[in-house]
Amino acid sequence: MSGGGGGGGGGSAPSRFADYFVICGLDTETGLEPDELSALCQYIQASKARDGASSFISSTTEGENFEQTPLRRTFKSKVLARYPENVDWNPFDQDAVGMLCMPKGLAFKTQADPREPQFHAFIITREDGSRTFGFSLTFYEEVTSKQICSAMQTLYHMHNAEYDVLHAPLAYGRDHSDMEDGEGTPGTKLQRFNSYDISRDTLYVSKCICLITPMSFMKACRSVLEQLHQAVTSPQPPPLPLESYIYNVLYEVPLPPPGRSLKFSGVYGPIVCQRPSTNELPLFDFPVKEVFELLGVENVFQLFTCALLEFQILLYSQHYQRLMTVAETITALMFPFQWQHVYVPILPASLLHFLDAPVPYLMGLHSNGLDDRSKLELPQEANLCFVDIDNHFIELPEDLPQFPNKLEFVQEVSEILMAFGIPPEGNLHCSESASKLKRLRASELVSDKRNGNIAGSPLHSYEFLKENETIARLQALVKRTGVSLEKLEVREDPSSNKDLKVQCDEEELRIYQLNIQIREVFANRFTQMFADYEVFVIQPSQDKESWFTNREQMQNFDKASFLSDQPEPYLPFLSRFLETQMFASFIDNKIMCHDDDDKDPVLRVFDSRVDKIRLLNVRTPTLRTSMYQKCTTVDEARKSKWSQYF
Repeated sequence: MSGGGGGGGGGSAPSRFADYFVICGLDTETGLEPDELSALCQYIQASKARDGASSFISSTTEGENFEQTPLRRTFKSKVLARYPENVDWNPFDQDAVGMLCMPKGLAFKTQADPREPQFHAFIITREDGSRTFGFSLTFYEEVTSKQICSAMQTLYHMHNAEYDVLHAPLAYGRDHSDMEDGEGTPGTKLQRFNSYDISRDTLYVSKCICLITPMSFMKACRSVLEQLHQAVTSPQPPPLPLESYIYNVLYEVPLPPPGRSLKFSGVYGPIVCQRPSTNELPLFDFPVKEVFELLGVENVFQLFTCALLEFQILLYSQHYQRLMTVAETITALMFPFQWQHVYVPILPASLLHFLDAPVPYLMGLHSNGLDDRSKLELPQEANLCFVDIDNHFIELPEDLPQFPNKLEFVQEVSEILMAFGIPPEGNLHCSESASKLKRLRASELVSDKRNGNIAGSPLHSYEFLKENETIARLQALVKRTGVSLEKLEVREDPSSNKDLKVQCDEEELRIYQLNIQIREVFANRFTQMFADYEVFVIQPSQDKESWFTNREQMQNFDKASFLSDQPEPYLPFLSRFLETQMFASFIDNKIMCHDDDDKDPVLRVFDSRVDKIRLLNVRTPTLRTSMYQKCTTVDEARKSKWSQYF
């Protein structure tokens, strides 16, 4: 066992890599308990989706929808076990963990259904705004309880009897030839494909293992859980008892210090995670690549703009992890600004009423893969940005202004994506957006007054990518593990596990490098746009406590002066952005933190970038320029040694 040093034990601050290991699933003692609120929500949705009132079948049974066979109904999952019982710095929230580990409750399947394990991350936000992070691996195990199997069989008998009674008039009224053709009633089809017979079928139920952590080390946590699951399902026992690996993760693996890497032992192999230093962009461990592949660069920019202007945003997907990846990516790209409103990337089925809230939100709604967008009835759609992730489609709110220098910004991001073999258009379901992107040429970006783009010139003002400390640490770490970054040849047909491991490491590094480059480009945009923001901050005349108490009624930023010096095409976006809560909070943080020691970590990183511009770009009286300034070029990045790995 390798824990990488001490760091466990009690205390008043998080010091461990993971706080809890949790198991959720079916409680065989309480049996099958309908998740009544989730079932009712599903029933209402299904009822709305039907055409006409004549097909609306009401039932006196508790929220039961008889068009759903028992295998497709919602049952309550329970937190079966957690280790340890409690930690001082992160009290265990059983309800939140239970809902977010298995947002739609228990799922039952038979041997005829696919049962691949599914991983997803989630976030728990406390009342004070602080967050804790969860990582869940859901898999299926055979139901060995005879009582549960018998209960499921009984539910099927009841379902078939009720369904036959309710649909008897429909069945007798159908044309006899339809029945001969094997069409039957809708119920017949459901029973045929979603049935359970205790005498011939094997029943499986979902179960999940979960890690609750103080920081979002998604990749490392996924590796821990997948290796544990592999050990459980493998015919060969692991080298050590499973409990020893869980104990190691909970008590012996510490949080890596800022700017350091951590390597510890999983069941079958080493697990590595890295924590950014205090002068780097904050920790972000989700693949930006996946978001651009799913949505395309044009849709990502539209979603990004909606988030900055604090519209209501609803993400929609069959995959919980996609909901998390898109939400976390968009909020990470907003650096140095932070989403201040309701943030629920995975909305449990029992909390669908949250969508009625008349406030800005960023939420993720799980799709069953059957509902059509037109059948979703959503409130306040005029102010809603709806993102159908699986179908690569986005619906925008009315009167959405364009982000400043958007065409050149899109071009810069597109060049990076193409360097990684990712088509910038993704799989767009928006012909106008796709055609715009295909027509995008550098010559067209020289002067575009409608967009506020003024002839740009490459400004080699940043060396962030070449000097990035995290990349350097990653490079050194990979070298120590035996993977050479120099002149690495990728084999198309690996003939050994070692070759396969090299390919996996290479792909991880490609994803990591893309994350670094995309985030730097987005951060550079805000650094350029707000390079002289400090000039317009209105410092309070009274003490901090008095100012803090009355800050809602006080002006803390000279918006009129700031906007008066902006190109006119920028104004529709900037005038609205300066009114957002995220911008107000950003300025509040600046006023509250006069010296570097008190600064919010995000603000400290941003201000250090502004200071770097001052050294490279001395101008008076302000630093602002309308000329588009790139973060860096792809050619510069390729010159560094680590780029040869690709």
